[in-house]
Amino acid sequence: MSADFQKRSAGEAAALRVEAGMVVGLGTGSTAAWFVKALAARNLTGLRCVPTSEATAELARNLGLTLSTLEDTPRIDLTVDGADEVGPGLALIKGGGAALLREKLVWEASARCLVIADAAKVVPLLGAFALPIEVVAFGHKTTANRIADVLADHDIAMPARVRTALPQAASDRVASIGDKYAGLVRTDGGNLIYDAKCAAIHDPVRLADDLKLITGVVEHGLFLDLADEAIIGTDGGATVLTP
Repeated sequence: MSADFQKRSAGEAAALRVEAGMVVGLGTGSTAAWFVKALAARNLTGLRCVPTSEATAELARNLGLTLSTLEDTPRIDLTVDGADEVGPGLALIKGGGAALLREKLVWEASARCLVIADAAKVVPLLGAFALPIEVVAFGHKTTANRIADVLADHDIAMPARVRTALPQAASDRVASIGDKYAGLVRTDGGNLIYDAKCAAIHDPVRLADDLKLITGVVEHGLFLDLADEAIIGTDGGATVLTP
């Protein structure tokens, strides 16, 4: 079976957890997109959805879902989102879709958070997937130097690298801000993404704390103690993991 089959299985299973009248956080990425499609197909009444990115908002709007914002609905009943890695205790790496800041804001406003993923995302130790770190664009190279120092303190030798975009995507992103950051991925908030190839993260809690102390770092992709449950798509359907 393909990864898409597993992602779809997880997304469709997650959509069955949603009840009429709920406020639902909509994640970002390929697996979350399957959830959004399955949720729209259920035609539940009174549903309000808070998207974590402009891309998800566009998909949900096109499917006829009613959208809200975190300002208008500050308490969310359930958020469903994907992950790039699912480690022990449902510790996660997220941010491959460059929406980690908005995702974390929505997750932290939610009564329950459900992560969905294909089977390959489940790992015994976080770090094989590069850790995304969202930084303010101004002075980002000096911020990167401070990030490198923190990574070295965690025995991570490779410095973080700024994420670049495909030529067409880059031109779309920088059209309104000039050429200074041409070719670099911009988040919906206008920030940049640095990716740290950690190989292995032995103390994710300490690394998360140390990264947040760096001036210029807006957020990182370590989602710790946030997921209440995981639905993992497999060739045989969907399985459930708990912390």
